Amino acid sequence: MLRFSSLVAAVSLIATPLVAPAAHAQAPAPAPLAVGSVAPDFTLTTVTQAGPTAAPFKLSDHRGETVVLAFFPKARTSGCTAQMHTYRDKYESMFLNGKKVTLIGISTDNGADLTAWAKDDGFQFALGADSDKKVGALYNAATETGYHRRYLYVIGPDGKITYTTSFRAMAQEAYDELDAAIKKVAR
Repeated sequence: MLRFSSLVAAVSLIATPLVAPAAHAQAPAPAPLAVGSVAPDFTLTTVTQAGPTAAPFKLSDHRGETVVLAFFPKARTSGCTAQMHTYRDKYESMFLNGKKVTLIGISTDNGADLTAWAKDDGFQFALGADSDKKVGALYNAATETGYHRRYLYVIGPDGKITYTTSFRAMAQEAYDELDAAIKKVAR
């Protein structure tokens, strides 16, 4: 009997570490902000293929326009490249060639890296350098790993969020849904 109880005690000591990590599992990612809510205002350094923009991007300065915020994890990675290339290739039709629709791709990359990528890949839209992750935090896109979640927001001319999603960069229907969401509110 003593041996059996010793065996049970040994097994429970061995099993404890196997169970313990589950108690420390990461909490699920916060959901994107709700449709219908006012988009939090922010100011962000932006770049284009020509370099840093003359003035930082301030969301409230773009009232009356449709603004698309495309948070992405890291420049030049496969999913992010596919996403930004699709935006580039469909810029005229999906983003109305920038007329009353402003697209900002936002990552934690620095401005120099984003400028080089925009130049190398011919992006006609601005990229935002959120190195301190403050904008990502406002929009529930920031992660503990230092990258952004691939969240996407369409903000209507009234400053309210009209569409949001955890964007699927490799799914054509994600681009179709985004196109329809932009067309619904762009004036």
